[in-house]
Formats: sequence, structure tokens, C-alpha cells
Amino acid sequence: MRHGFTIGYGTRITIHGTNHPRLARPDYGCYKEETLSSWATSSVEEVASTGPGIRFFQLYVYKDRNVVAQLVRRAERAGFKAIALTVDTPRLGRREADIKNRFTLPPFLTLKNFEGLDLGKMDEANDSGLASYVAGQIDRTLSWKDVKWLQTITTMPILVKGVITAEDTRLAIQAGAAGIIVSNHGARQLDYVPATIMALEEVVKAAQGRVPVFLDGGVRRGTDVFKALALGASGIFIGRPVVFSLAAEGEAGVRKVLQMLRDEFELTMALSGCTSLSEITRDHIVTEWDAPRARPAPRL
Repeated sequence: MRHGFTIGYGTRITIHGTNHPRLARPDYGCYKEETLSSWATSSVEEVASTGPGIRFFQLYVYKDRNVVAQLVRRAERAGFKAIALTVDTPRLGRREADIKNRFTLPPFLTLKNFEGLDLGKMDEANDSGLASYVAGQIDRTLSWKDVKWLQTITTMPILVKGVITAEDTRLAIQAGAAGIIVSNHGARQLDYVPATIMALEEVVKAAQGRVPVFLDGGVRRGTDVFKALALGASGIFIGRPVVFSLAAEGEAGVRKVLQMLRDEFELTMALSGCTSLSEITRDHIVTEWDAPRARPAPRL
């Protein structure tokens, strides 16, 4: 069986939201890309120094556009291949655990990409230090015009992250997006938001093959990867499984989780009669919104 994780705009499994050099290793084998957040506690330069690899930079748009331009240019110089523009966080959702715990970064950690700009520290607050930081720094007026503006300051393709509807898919493509990342921000932004796997097919149909569509969120098993591909995703992003495995067993844990995903995915392909990615089709799955399929009457 040919295995299903390839470079380029083919199928891929991507580590999302990495902020630790141990997650930036180029030799994990069963993933081909990683995404580094603007708010990571390791800088773009630190991550790039770990070795070659295909890396995306997850961008939050600050009120000060000079800061944004500096970040983008640094990512480009460091060899990052695309911008994942976060469009679902002009304001931070109400994260009650953060409020209860008065979340902020511990003193030994900073937002490394902002060191030297007086933006690398989160001050303590009466509720959430992160919420206060976002309210003070992130631009609430973010619009589709910013997708076009980013294209004037970088040659990297712009992937729009945080799209879950057909309407926003069409608007993103009209604005020049090179790809769509179907994401609900880990369901931390808005209660009752659809699961990304539920929104995926709507976005794929709206894209009409003009740009690749990726799934972010909810992937826990290789079967989840298979379902996403069957619904039209070009690839998937994973976050929590990698973070949890890193916390539990360090680098070895990350390798184990990625290998588990790969093994489960290949087994699912085999048991579904698929010997290549191109053989994974919509007919392999049934969803809640499918019309009932007619079953032939048994012959006596």
C-alpha cells in the first residue's frame, strides 16, 4: 500500500500550533508540515534552526500593522512556506477556565516572536491575562481587505484559517486566499459551533476545487483522517494529540502518536479496499445529512 502523507498540496497530516523545538523536528516521518503560532514560546528563527521542513506561520493580525509586516517577513526569511491567517479571533471567546485560573504565561516563558517589541509578556489580570492581551493588541477590524494587503507584503501563499461556511469560503477565494483551513479554533471561541468534520463538505463544495481545503480539529484516530479525505479534504491538521503526547512522554510520545495515526489510517484504507489515496471517495462514508440509500430487495 502506498502511504498517504505526501508533500505539496496532496494529502498531509500537519502538526498545528507547535511552540516547542521538539515538535519542529524534520524526521518524525509520518507528517510533512507543521504550523507555528504567532504566540508561540519559541521564535520562527529557533524553530527554523532545528532543520529543514515545510512550515506554515499562523498569523494573528495586530493593531500595529508594522508588527504584522515584521512577523511575516521574519517568517519568510526563516524559510516558512505559507501564512495561515487566523480570521476567527478578532475577539477572544469566553474561556471560563482561563478566567477562573487567571491564566497568564509563567515568568520563565514569553511570546518569543515579540521579544524586543514590548509585546512578549502577558500581564496579570483580574480574569484572563490572555483575554486582556488579545483585547489590547489584536485588531477587531480584521476584514477580507487584510487578505489582499498581506499579498502585497509577502510572496507566501495565504491560507485562511477559521472558515466553516460556504459563504466565507467564496469570500476568502475572492480575496485571493490560496487555501482554506476549516477550523473552529478547538471549539474554544463560540459555544455550539459546528464540529469541523460537519462543516467540511459544505466548504469543499463551495471551493469547487479552486483551492485546497484542510480540516483542523477533532482528529483523534486514523479513521478520522480517512473520513476527512472522503469528504474532500486535501489534508488534516492535528493539535491536542501531539500536545498531550509531548506532555506525557516527550519526543518519544509524539513519535508514538504520529505512528499510531499512520498505522490506523493505513489499516482503515486496507479494510475499505483502498490501495491509494485516489481510491478514497465519498461513497466510503455515510453522514447524518445523506439521503437514505435504497437497498436492493433480497431474492428468495
